[in-house]
Amino acid sequence: MKEDLWVISFLGRDEPGIIRDILEQPAHRNVNIVDMDQKVMQGVFVMSVVADFASAEISIDQMKSWLEDLSRNKGILSSFLPLDRHRGRRRSSKSLNVVTILARDRAGIIRDVAEIAAANKINIERASVTARGDLISIEFLMDFADCDEEDCKARLKKECERLGLDVVVQELGRSRKEKRLIVFDMDMTIVDFEIINRLAGFAGVDEQVRAITEKAMNGEMDFKESLRQRVRLLQGMPESTLQEIAADLQLTPGSEELLHHLKQVGYKIALISGGFTYFTDVLKQRLGFDYAFANELEIRDGVLTGEIKGDIIDAEAKGRIIYKLADLENISPESIVAVGDGANDCLMIRNAGLGVAFNAKDVLKKVSDGSLSRENLLGLLNVLGLVEEEKESL
Repeated sequence: MKEDLWVISFLGRDEPGIIRDILEQPAHRNVNIVDMDQKVMQGVFVMSVVADFASAEISIDQMKSWLEDLSRNKGILSSFLPLDRHRGRRRSSKSLNVVTILARDRAGIIRDVAEIAAANKINIERASVTARGDLISIEFLMDFADCDEEDCKARLKKECERLGLDVVVQELGRSRKEKRLIVFDMDMTIVDFEIINRLAGFAGVDEQVRAITEKAMNGEMDFKESLRQRVRLLQGMPESTLQEIAADLQLTPGSEELLHHLKQVGYKIALISGGFTYFTDVLKQRLGFDYAFANELEIRDGVLTGEIKGDIIDAEAKGRIIYKLADLENISPESIVAVGDGANDCLMIRNAGLGVAFNAKDVLKKVSDGSLSRENLLGLLNVLGLVEEEKESL
């Protein structure tokens, strides 16, 4: 049987011109390269090609001999295998997803993820690793065609979380390169505490407010009613207390670096908060947000009245704002990324093209494309596929 398609692989020290030298003879002898994968890992050159010899002006044995000479001269290793004898399965239809894993580096992470994938009949087609400090990012291209896709995605995320791994799953067709605007919740996402709880501490009603906040964040209580109840407990608070808190907003670790970097590479950024404009306005000026949406506290004669002015921004309003921003920017909602932490962010997460649950409650994780833990906010750069040089600039 005549075999026209061959897989030729190379491994050796990287140097300028090596690809040209390898492909020079095939090009001159009409050997068509129909597929190719090449990279440099830690200074080591790795390349595989699928070469079609159907119209070649050189025999397989002659090409093998030439490659052996080249390998000796260049100090590289090469292999030459017939594709049809070694080819695995080929599918006419696939369900490809980009799966980004983030974690503190340790031995065995890739094996652990591969084991989860194998147990769920998920095929790994490609994998690459990058690292920044002690944070490792592994990007897999996975095919979910052999399983119930939504069920497998849920199991993959659950098992990764059990192992202490952050994971975000994106359909390959929803290209990350098209993402242009990122919206964030404020409390416990950009700011490292619940502002209303801090206000309650100053007012001496922190236990009551904290209990209501927890119910709202877990989806156990209507957000609008919970917010009105909490704000009424703040009645009589002087505006100077708000000023004091606004002057000392501690940011979530990594958030300032992340926002600065996103702005540098051209993203628009927005805050959509169920909190208060008194603080989103401060953050907009301090961090360069392009948009900010929040609730307005009513202040009379320098004190809080315990009421909220206008409509309340709840989960439904957050979801609608995604579409409003898309119209303002003349983009599709698919081009928006949303990051939040609680039940109030569910519709915002669902309506965006990519929804990421950050240090989140289970109710939000269930509707998101994946989750990041508190120490991994900067890992959003990896999820967005930004190049290593850009990440290193941080």
